[in-house]
Amino acid sequence: MSIALASLPAESGQQNEDFAAAAPGAAVLLDGAGVAGAETGCTHGIAWFSSTLGGLLLSTITAHPARSLADCLADSIRVVRSLHEGSCDLTYRASPTSTVVAVRAGAGALEYLVLGDSTLLLADKDGKTTAVTDQRLDEVGKRLRGPVDELPTGSPEHAAALAKYRDALTGHRNRPDGFWIAGPEPQAAEHAHTGTAPLDSLASVTLLSDGATRLVDSFELVTWEGTLALLGSSGPEELIRRVREAEAGDPEGRRWPRGKARDDATVLHWVLPLL
Repeated sequence: MSIALASLPAESGQQNEDFAAAAPGAAVLLDGAGVAGAETGCTHGIAWFSSTLGGLLLSTITAHPARSLADCLADSIRVVRSLHEGSCDLTYRASPTSTVVAVRAGAGALEYLVLGDSTLLLADKDGKTTAVTDQRLDEVGKRLRGPVDELPTGSPEHAAALAKYRDALTGHRNRPDGFWIAGPEPQAAEHAHTGTAPLDSLASVTLLSDGATRLVDSFELVTWEGTLALLGSSGPEELIRRVREAEAGDPEGRRWPRGKARDDATVLHWVLPLL
């Protein structure tokens, strides 16, 4: 196995709500979301939720290779729920949630699962690159975030508009006409994007949180092919450094309107062979 992993919180000294880990033949990445602190209804917090769910999911998909990734995710959500439903209000609208990307190698194929707006990047040996991303959250967000993008990032007016946007977005969470994300309800796993790819056709597999894909999907400074070239030559740390450089050049979101000036950024780059 050859894996390079880098992860940075949005701000130095701030808790990182992303989680990524790998085991022989498997890897996961989660990007926690919610409203920090007691407003989530959870005494543990977002980082606890994403790291606990991520650790359980990685353990489950490696321990039960015959069980589908979606079923493993549902099982893991049930376990996390049991760990804190007695102490936390899991019916609260802003209870912690997380995106999920999971991959597992076996029997000549790579299985994958994507739920939420993190990205799985598959690079073929022939040079073809495929980005697998759950677009449903972005599609709902585009309908709701107009007032947010018109204001300078970090301003009081932007913060107020962002709070309204997030409240409206929560109302569309885990609904057929909205988007799906890992939270307290196991059935969200049924709505994940899943698939397989032949192992012998792949050169690398990369898992990225949306804070790390900004260079491509938000800033449009590089392509997915350029991202892979950068990862191959300089590694995940350099990709995140360039994201931070771009963010620093547009702190008020004038060029690239966004909810957060900076975001947690995580990259797990896995060079094949996987086994």
